[in-house]
Amino acid sequence: MSLVSAFVLLFFVMDAFGNIPLFLSALAPVSAARRRFVVARELLIALGVLVLFLFAGPALLRGLGISEASLSIAGGIILFLIALRMIFPQQHGTMAEEPVGVEPFVVPLAIPFVAGPSAMASVMLLVSREPDRWPEWLAALVLAWAATAAILLLAPRLARVLGTRGLVAIERLMGMVLTALAVEMVVRGVGAGA
Repeated sequence: MSLVSAFVLLFFVMDAFGNIPLFLSALAPVSAARRRFVVARELLIALGVLVLFLFAGPALLRGLGISEASLSIAGGIILFLIALRMIFPQQHGTMAEEPVGVEPFVVPLAIPFVAGPSAMASVMLLVSREPDRWPEWLAALVLAWAATAAILLLAPRLARVLGTRGLVAIERLMGMVLTALAVEMVVRGVGAGA
């Protein structure tokens, strides 16, 4: 996998455009003056978690006895489920269980919206396949995070410009690409395990 393909994978997994409505909904009770601060804080927490999984993930996998093939198949299945949700969104919002009037902290913005299970599995898979290329994987992660951060910091403006239909169309398109990436991960995992 190249640096560019790793960047694309991580950017799609972080699903910046799909997260715009979720971020706006979660930030509704937060004062307008604090919103940018909260978003920046949550994005930095998400980056920290993903960098931690990038470096500590392979040791965790070895400790648990999980092979690269198993991680590839599991990561592909998780990506596929995320992609299906992007293509066929749920009728009920994910924020229904959140307390009203409380400023979000770590959950749900940092984890799982940005640093979700699929993003964590993806960074672990990248570094476990080719650990010597960790600087490239770190660069891909930071680039994908930076692109995601820019989109989420501009979320209110993008929501006005693109509208609901535009955001849905972009999310579904990204879901289709992510589906193909998920199937490729499963196929590679099955091939490596055979």
